[in-house]
Amino acid sequence: MISQCNLFFKYLLLFLVVLFINACSFSQKKAHKLFKENENETFDVIIVPGVPFENNNWSSTMKARVYWSKYLFEKSITKNIMYSGSAVYSPYYEANIMALYAQAIGIPKENIYTETKAEHSTENIYYSYKKATKLGFEKIALATDPFQSKMLKRFICKKMKAPITIIPMVYDSLKTIEPMMINPPINAQEAYDSNFVSIIERESFRKRFRGTRGKNIDKFAY
Repeated sequence: MISQCNLFFKYLLLFLVVLFINACSFSQKKAHKLFKENENETFDVIIVPGVPFENNNWSSTMKARVYWSKYLFEKSITKNIMYSGSAVYSPYYEANIMALYAQAIGIPKENIYTETKAEHSTENIYYSYKKATKLGFEKIALATDPFQSKMLKRFICKKMKAPITIIPMVYDSLKTIEPMMINPPINAQEAYDSNFVSIIERESFRKRFRGTRGKNIDKFAY
């Protein structure tokens, strides 16, 4: 009886986790709709939030975000790409690592920009938008996975009140280019932060949680 109860609660927990993820992520139907609405647009720049670089290799999430940015660039949906992310959980600037991979898979260096102050998703979009407008870019979009896209939508609309278009990944589109995807070598030392201290050691859980909600933003960073 006890084992049956444990099994029930395990399945219940799994169900709740799946329900939570679905509630916090754009469906692929919605992602495809948003893409179709913008496939004939040309943005000055798209913002791509960073991912920690660990084990001397890019993760599947980083790879997907970089290749999605390449897909949008090659479709002429964007003229430029800005990768965002500081050295947060590993001693490598996320933005610079992504920029190195982007160049390695064929995106021209002159069309790549980086923002290296952000330590949370909310800061990725806030700082990148500020830097992009300072550089003279006007038509700006966020391009990332469906989960992060939906998570940041409310922050963009309610807190920033900024005219940022959201273009979440369409997995079917990524699958069409998957056979051409490569895992190129990069010189990660170019993105190394010699003064790195993990955010876990620098900040309390409470402060990190505030950061995820956009409460630690430096409004004078750019």
